[in-house]
Amino acid sequence: MTIALTQEEIRLQEAHNRTAHWRRWGPYLSDRQWGTVREDYSRYGSAWDYFTHDQARSRAYRWGEDGLLGISDNHQRLCLAIALWNGEDPILKERLFGLTGNEGNHGEDVKEYYFYLDNTPMHSYMKALYKYPHQAFPYDRLVAENRQRTRQDPEFELLDTGIFDDDRYFDVFVEYAKAGAEDVLMQVTVINRGSEARSLHLLPTLWFRNTWSWHGDEESKPTLQAIQTSDDLNIIEANHPTLGKYWLYARGNGKLLFTENETNNERIFSNPNAAPYVKDSINDYIINGNKQAVNPDRIGTKSAIHYVLSIEPGATQTIQLRLSDVPNLKEPLGDDFNATFALRKQEADAFYHRVTPFSLSEDMRNVQRQAFAGMLWCKQYYHYIVEDWLKGDASEPKPPAERKQGRNQEWFHLYTDDILSMCDKWEYPWFAAWDLAFHCITLATIDPDFAKYQLDILTREWYMHPNGQIPAYEWAFGDVNPPVHAWATWRVYQIEQQMYGKSDSQFLERVFQKLMLNFTWWVNRKDIRGNNVFQGGFLGLDNIGVFDRSNELPTGGYIDQSDGTSWMGMYCLNMLEIALELAKINPVYEDIASKFFEHYLYIANAMNHIGEMEASLWNESDGFYYDVLHLPDHRQIEMKVRSLVGLIPLFAVGTLEPETIKALPSFKKRMEWFIRNRHDLRRNVACMETPGRGARRLLAIVYKEKLQRILQKMLDESEFFSDYGIRAISRHHAEHPYHFQTNGMDFYVNYEPAESTSGLFGGNSNWRGPVWFPVNFLLIESLQKFHHYFGDDLKVECPTGSGQMLTLAEVAIELSRRLTQIFLRNSAGNRPVYGGAEKFQTDPHWRDLILFYEYFHGDNGAGIGASHQTGWTGLVAQLIQQLGERDMADRQPDLESEIHLKSID
Repeated sequence: MTIALTQEEIRLQEAHNRTAHWRRWGPYLSDRQWGTVREDYSRYGSAWDYFTHDQARSRAYRWGEDGLLGISDNHQRLCLAIALWNGEDPILKERLFGLTGNEGNHGEDVKEYYFYLDNTPMHSYMKALYKYPHQAFPYDRLVAENRQRTRQDPEFELLDTGIFDDDRYFDVFVEYAKAGAEDVLMQVTVINRGSEARSLHLLPTLWFRNTWSWHGDEESKPTLQAIQTSDDLNIIEANHPTLGKYWLYARGNGKLLFTENETNNERIFSNPNAAPYVKDSINDYIINGNKQAVNPDRIGTKSAIHYVLSIEPGATQTIQLRLSDVPNLKEPLGDDFNATFALRKQEADAFYHRVTPFSLSEDMRNVQRQAFAGMLWCKQYYHYIVEDWLKGDASEPKPPAERKQGRNQEWFHLYTDDILSMCDKWEYPWFAAWDLAFHCITLATIDPDFAKYQLDILTREWYMHPNGQIPAYEWAFGDVNPPVHAWATWRVYQIEQQMYGKSDSQFLERVFQKLMLNFTWWVNRKDIRGNNVFQGGFLGLDNIGVFDRSNELPTGGYIDQSDGTSWMGMYCLNMLEIALELAKINPVYEDIASKFFEHYLYIANAMNHIGEMEASLWNESDGFYYDVLHLPDHRQIEMKVRSLVGLIPLFAVGTLEPETIKALPSFKKRMEWFIRNRHDLRRNVACMETPGRGARRLLAIVYKEKLQRILQKMLDESEFFSDYGIRAISRHHAEHPYHFQTNGMDFYVNYEPAESTSGLFGGNSNWRGPVWFPVNFLLIESLQKFHHYFGDDLKVECPTGSGQMLTLAEVAIELSRRLTQIFLRNSAGNRPVYGGAEKFQTDPHWRDLILFYEYFHGDNGAGIGASHQTGWTGLVAQLIQQLGERDMADRQPDLESEIHLKSID
């Protein structure tokens, strides 16, 4: 039976076939461009201090733009967003405010309340909410209070100021709906939640990113100009040399204001301005009443439409606009406008019902929908040409000489000009390689083309270093993240097969070829002695260990890392799986599969038995894996910290299916030779001779006995197993902190379930106790893989000491349930994610708004760190999907809501 495509699926297909450019316009504005490495031209790389929030309204950006719940084209030439003024603030609210890494007592921290409520893959419908106080925004108080707090104190939040008491705020909803691929409707709905009438200045703002100042190229300067003003309709024409012409249509009861997106040199640098109209002129006009600040000729590169709304208590007012490539639209804001909005909302509902047709509770469906929305809203235009950044621009002062010896100077080749998935568009408005891999798992469910593009682009020659290293993130491209790119590539390939019935072997092969280079980089750079035991560095786990593993150790020597070695074992298996899949269509890949099979055996053997004179990473008496510190005097010390470092060996697991082995005779022959002849490599590796469930064969660093011993600790609620997932460090260390002494210095690792009290990596993240979604997600997958081999015959006690015996599949389900309940209302009607924040727990205008934090309190599940890190925490959407699939498994599927979508070929 052929099932009709939803309209959003048709748009996905049209974008794939390039018959319509549905991806051109989207939520590609950053939430913060100031304080980034890209905008930092300081002598010693002090990005937070060089370009501040206070300067942002007056100083033109070089590499991108930010705005409040806005959109742009895919090269960020033209931008549209809102600005607000409550009549009290000292500045226009044009962008989100937060503390820098130097100001916050736990690192950088956005101090606003905004929520991504809905979005579709082609951005045909989008909705977001910003909560704007009636009173003056407490900028100075937030900085001063947090600055005086210590790392042991909680962060001082905007709600703590009392500014939202008695509901004295506006809810500002911003929605977009596409009438066509390049015809975008915008609707701003403002609700006064307070008990008194209030006025709000609303300024929808249209501007060009400044691309002309840096090269002195005035000829390429675009223009905005008013071409119609009337009581009914205002029209602004935007003319760009490469984007072409667009027209902004707006209701006519607003005043048009124009200026230039140029730096106010007088305010920032105490130098004269070349022209009177500058970036902050509209701010000066509104806040200071300077009528000469804006251009009376109504032309420029930045414009706003100034509406003054007087809103009664509980009342709503709406402003409608339309940005279109169609000139002279008849009734651009008429009945068709409202009909289009209503239709796009219906189409969004239909699309998400097709993706998730299962019988979910309304609360689960709400959490999943907002998780998807956050993933899509966190797309961002990311532009960074390191060569130009290092050398400086022709019309600007040369960067200081120290820059060429500082940050990212070895990444001269890197050239980015793409739409990328961000971790958090305020706290981390830059791509991070291992974060991005997890993003793609969720994105593949709704937009596999975009997910595949993300994985492909990081391996292209203008991203990947010539030596094969994948760039980590802009603060230090040379840092080392866990090698999860191959895992994500394989999983995205599988998800597209399942959801869309398409096997994109070309994508798989393209990325695999480049990952061969990256794998070689790892082997050559991170295995000091060439014995298949890896060092790696901090590997994304920030302060999990005794020392900063990225830098020289205070003891001298080096660390053999349980996690680094296990990540490489997992990498081998991921590459093996891909090679076996590609070998089905090209026998050449059988040889490559054999290579990764053999390399995996070397790593697995080394993990469990390094050598007669060297300490093993496995501690038999403890039944756990630890890092091993090698000192200059050749002593070896086990670092007995019960942490994720000892659980990550579970990730290196896979099965070989009998039909796959049978279909690949060359690989089978080589595998069987190893089984017969290399007993030395098999002695500490999961058995390769005994057929498992369904005659499968198991590859695992951790075989049955070790698996059971590790799970005994992992599923112990007094150790790793919290009500909200697996903690990063065992709670055992709350009473028994790990202590290490060297050279008169004492080092401790305690159980810290919330914000870090350590200064390592800025102190804004913590791997010493909280729950992190990415590693929990990999643990769930590992449990599922082990169950795939052992079946229901293997049961473990879960939780440890409970007497309840569960299969590994059931343990995976229980772990998924604990993770998802972070966001769901419990029996008391509260969401653990919001901890003791009463307004989020009880207020009807707050309680169903979901924030997806960076990580979660290890004991109570409260959200911590970056508040909009929907990226990898968006994996909750995938967990809800899996729980829904399981509940539906025993029922006859409804053909009208079949999960397998049509191919987008």
